[in-house]
Amino acid sequence: MYGYRVNAWGSEPVWDELPDPIPGPNEVLVDVEACSVGLTVLNCMNGDLDNDPQLLPRVPGHELIGRVSGLGPGADPSLMGKRVAAYFYLVCGECDACRAGRDPQCANLAGWIGVHRDGGYAPQAVLPSRNAIAMPENLDPIAATVVPDAVATPVHVASRAGIGHGDRVVVIGAGGGVGIHMVQVARHYGAAVAGFDIADDKLAEIERLGATAVRSDDLGVVDPTRVFVDGAPTVVIDLIGTTATQRWAIDGLATGGRLVALTTFRDRAFEVESRELVFRELAVIGSRYANRSELITAAELVASGAVKPIISEVRGPAEVLDIHENLQAGTLIGRGALDWRQK
Repeated sequence: MYGYRVNAWGSEPVWDELPDPIPGPNEVLVDVEACSVGLTVLNCMNGDLDNDPQLLPRVPGHELIGRVSGLGPGADPSLMGKRVAAYFYLVCGECDACRAGRDPQCANLAGWIGVHRDGGYAPQAVLPSRNAIAMPENLDPIAATVVPDAVATPVHVASRAGIGHGDRVVVIGAGGGVGIHMVQVARHYGAAVAGFDIADDKLAEIERLGATAVRSDDLGVVDPTRVFVDGAPTVVIDLIGTTATQRWAIDGLATGGRLVALTTFRDRAFEVESRELVFRELAVIGSRYANRSELITAAELVASGAVKPIISEVRGPAEVLDIHENLQAGTLIGRGALDWRQK
């Protein structure tokens, strides 16, 4: 088969002939229908998650959707023929964290789809059975590409931060793939939401989804007490992760507020005093991906129409690198998608 693979971390994937994948014990073969394209896949290809040369060459693409067409020995037979989404983390399923449903905290994490195991930038992929999560049959494969990360991650954030009715939620970087779906998930759970971004078209989309759009080119002029009628934000979800965004969040949160950090960029720190956290009862929460049950919840939200997939570009294999260019330029609203049905 032919597909894309990365031959050097930090370089674009190249189109090449690939060996046909064969499922081993407790693995399934997936005929890939589509794969989401967002900043995380670019970070993976850049080597931000792991840059060990021994992992190369590697087929990227962790947000793949497809149908199970083959089973290895011991694989779950109920998955045969099912449309599935890939669960990003290569979890063991046996440690205390996994058994308790805290998959992102797996004590024996073996890595990530698209980094330590080939992903969806090829027409077939092999996944461990536990990483193949069945999707509702009424869910279109392109729409489903937002489920494994762009919607599942916000579902996990909502749980970590306890978002509900009465909350006032600011999403910084709300026009991107996770951000635009975070806006919708927070609203679904009953919060008032303000989406911060710097591009007119992204701000218009945020507003169209029922949130307050706030231009954030200069956070220094954004008064947190004026973003919402009812007071300062109770939750700030930071998808940009700069010193400025994190400090704005701490300064602007209402008493009892929560800052949720999702980025993992190196050398981006901010100072906060214990006294400040205590007197205002603030919480700084790290949120890492989602557990497998939250991926199922994400699929149900999309299938029911409660969350609308925001996918502004759908391209066939020959044009997927164009999506990369638009992502790097910051012009893509929401997610892009690689459609393997366009040959």
